Amino acid sequence: MRRLVLASNNPGKLREFGALLAPLGFDVVTQGELGIPEAEEPFATFVENALAKARHASRLAGLPALADDSGICVQALDGAPGVYSARYAQMAGQARSDTANNAYLVSQLAGKLNRHAYYYCVLVFVRHAEDPCPIIAEGVWHGEVVDAPRGAGGFGYDPHFLLPALGKTAAELPPEEKNRVSHRAQALRALVARLQAEAAERPLR
Repeated sequence: MRRLVLASNNPGKLREFGALLAPLGFDVVTQGELGIPEAEEPFATFVENALAKARHASRLAGLPALADDSGICVQALDGAPGVYSARYAQMAGQARSDTANNAYLVSQLAGKLNRHAYYYCVLVFVRHAEDPCPIIAEGVWHGEVVDAPRGAGGFGYDPHFLLPALGKTAAELPPEEKNRVSHRAQALRALVARLQAEAAERPLR
């Protein structure tokens, strides 16, 4: 098994990524387990932030690294909150919490008929800190923003993220169903496919 550092301290992500990457010969550890602090995320795009996090973790660990960046983009708000999804309300001088973020998003959409939104996730895998050809995979999950929250599952904007084809919000989906269809699941499947193809062509060094 070859060690890979995950540029996150989220135990859920560690379980998910670890299970899918183990068959490819990777033993995934979080950056926190290695004493690595979180990287700055100063960029305006998901891919730049994910790449910065992956290079940061790889450089300090001396290992291949995997990072993700994700958020919700609302069409009527020109793609906001986007990369600022986790601190959307905080940027308006409010508390930093899922509840505050959701309330602020709903307030920003008051009077707007267009409620289309999508969750976006990008994953970046680097073989080493200066890798010139990182593997980049993305996933997009389309839906709509609803004013009233529904469901007790998920996190973030899930209670307000309606999936019209299912008639449910992301927070109303069973975890196993969400983990099959979400933006993160799509990106992870694409990443694993790329890694499998690369492993078939030549061993990772």
